[in-house]
Amino acid sequence: MTRGRGYRTGLAALVLFTVAAGDFWRNLLSWYGWAGVTALLLTAVLVELARERPSLRRLPAPLLIFLGLATISVAWSAYPGATLAGLAATWFTAAGGVFLALCLAGDELIGALSTALRWVLGLSLVFEAIVGVFVRRPVLPVFPPFDPDAGDIPDAFAWSRAEMFTGGAIQGIVGNANLLAMVALVALITVGVQTADGTIRRSRGWLWMAIAVLTLALTRSAAVFAAAAVVVGVLGLAVLARRLPPAGRSAVFWSAAGALAVVVTAGFVFAEQLLDFLRRNIDLTHRLDIWATVAALGAERPIAGWGWVSHWAPWVEPFDDLVVISGVTYLQAHNAWVDVAFQLGWIGLLVFGALLATVLVRSWWLATDPPQITATRTGPYSATTLLPLLVITALLVQSLAESRILVEFGWTLLVVLAIRTKREQLPVARPLPGQSAEVGR
Repeated sequence: MTRGRGYRTGLAALVLFTVAAGDFWRNLLSWYGWAGVTALLLTAVLVELARERPSLRRLPAPLLIFLGLATISVAWSAYPGATLAGLAATWFTAAGGVFLALCLAGDELIGALSTALRWVLGLSLVFEAIVGVFVRRPVLPVFPPFDPDAGDIPDAFAWSRAEMFTGGAIQGIVGNANLLAMVALVALITVGVQTADGTIRRSRGWLWMAIAVLTLALTRSAAVFAAAAVVVGVLGLAVLARRLPPAGRSAVFWSAAGALAVVVTAGFVFAEQLLDFLRRNIDLTHRLDIWATVAALGAERPIAGWGWVSHWAPWVEPFDDLVVISGVTYLQAHNAWVDVAFQLGWIGLLVFGALLATVLVRSWWLATDPPQITATRTGPYSATTLLPLLVITALLVQSLAESRILVEFGWTLLVVLAIRTKREQLPVARPLPGQSAEVGR
């Protein structure tokens, strides 16, 4: 690897670490420190984009339309200042995704993602172990965005609740169990792909997969447990489809799509009964009430929404008191689809759905019918071609319980997947004996 490529890969790993663990910087250095770190990274990313000058002509249309719609929503936004701030965060994060997707080779991108997520997992377990063994009480951010002397502080404000050895859910350096669980799941997918393709030592791969599984278990995140179960099911379908002729692959795809359509339709038809069942039998951590509140407000502006904001801005109406539970002001609807419908209306929801649908379909065909250049020494398929499908599946399931796909790590991954699957620039394994190394370039 040349010095220039090494720098670029290192920068990519730092970008991915920062979007995956934004609260690490905010809790450690304050919001101002985090802003300084992200400004430096953004500058470096823009410099690399200027040097590489990648072609932007074939960026995915749904992605561009979604960004365009969010941008022009400032014209009708009920909170234009907050919309401008949200747009800055969305566009800056998208720029990072464009850099990752277009300026790195496939193996460099996966290597950077693996490195970043392993650092998050490793630091999280060390952090929680130190707090659990030596501190033994909740740890607040170094620079808390609240008055630490105000009296009773909600558990949600703690960086770590010191629960690693008490049976509770660990939060790691990211300060949130659900976020850490998602990092663990994506790390498990990424390292698993690397191990299967032999791009890292098998012993090292199995060790980090075990660490990812342990971290996921310690977070006790029901939403990500569900995502992991769906990922395993999709992996099984993809492996089955790979063993079938083209007609069989299509049959598997359309059968799965039909089953999904039946489930979604049944959900709409029996929505009232389903919600009643959930309220009686499942603790969704106030999500049903949050969804109802946000949906009621969104119904006042159903076509184009209230205006883009990504993360809610608690300093402006209606977010200042929209959802306040146990002294905590919530900054998301805990469902990306509800959030998009609220912020960009039915128009935005259709565009967002088209974006995710195109990424999902392209990921499926790349996983089950990849180009011949992805052949490896062990067969016509590379495990790497499964990665986009498994990651977008995890993001889709998470989007039903969290709005994280719209910000930071989730949004970065979505931008990368949209661009890479559109261009079919997947990582290329070592060439087969007698195959020219130039084939995969």
